[in-house]
Amino acid sequence: MLRLWAAPWITAVLLCEAVAQYSSDECSWRGSGLSHESHRRDVEQIYLRCSQGSLEWIYPTGAIIINLRPNTEPSSGRMAGLHVCIKPKAYSKGSNVYLEHAGDLTLLMTEKDQAKGSVHCFSLTERVLFVEAVPQTDISRRITAFQYELVPSQGPGAHMYPYLNPGLVTCKPCSDEEVLLAVCTSDFAGSGVFQGVSSGTSNHSPAVVTLTRLFRQKSRVFSWSRARGRRWGGRINVPAQCGVDLRGDEYLFTGSVHFGEAWLGCAPRYKDFLRIYSRALKAGTNPCEIDTD
Repeated sequence: MLRLWAAPWITAVLLCEAVAQYSSDECSWRGSGLSHESHRRDVEQIYLRCSQGSLEWIYPTGAIIINLRPNTEPSSGRMAGLHVCIKPKAYSKGSNVYLEHAGDLTLLMTEKDQAKGSVHCFSLTERVLFVEAVPQTDISRRITAFQYELVPSQGPGAHMYPYLNPGLVTCKPCSDEEVLLAVCTSDFAGSGVFQGVSSGTSNHSPAVVTLTRLFRQKSRVFSWSRARGRRWGGRINVPAQCGVDLRGDEYLFTGSVHFGEAWLGCAPRYKDFLRIYSRALKAGTNPCEIDTD
């Protein structure tokens, strides 16, 4: 952890005693360090107020402060439990990325870390990113670029996303209430079987799935193919410690989409889901209606 007083010019900027530039873009920002290359200690303030977007900083010099906030009223309560996840582009370099909180800087990613393209998440209460250019004699061919998303840390299947709480992923089954909510509110929902597992990372393994039914999907993570017998198919990331059942049992697949990839959430056997859904339908407690035929 670094104290801000370790760099006096940073403190001066944060106290609004230095010249700063501002971006009015709500979701994404693209800028160039060449605009203040002659003032290499300039800092630019950026405000991003969307659930997802991107940043691209060409020829980085000086530093930029990125304020990430949801496009909601603070009193709405929707900020509670929200995290920010960022994923650098493989070509991203030229700067180090810090978290700023209560006057302290904590290193989040070095310039070399960004080439790995790994996802990093942090609480929205620590919503200020401080991106500082690495001093260079030649800034050509250097671009700092990443995508960001606001991710809820609570809700059906949230415990399965490994980047929110590294090392704390639990594979416990969802409750009946969580399953019913998941099929109604998840980024994708469908039923099908696991076909195989591809090589992944220590965090997760991409599972190949074929879907008999597709109730809903976001970002077209599943595609239709005649080669699969006129069925939907694709890949779903499964936490490495949870395992995949390749015995051919049919499951309800629900989950979230992050940076264009599907992540498994609640996934009971489909026959168990039908029992849960039928019981809720008779009691009038189902949060939505789906066609299970």
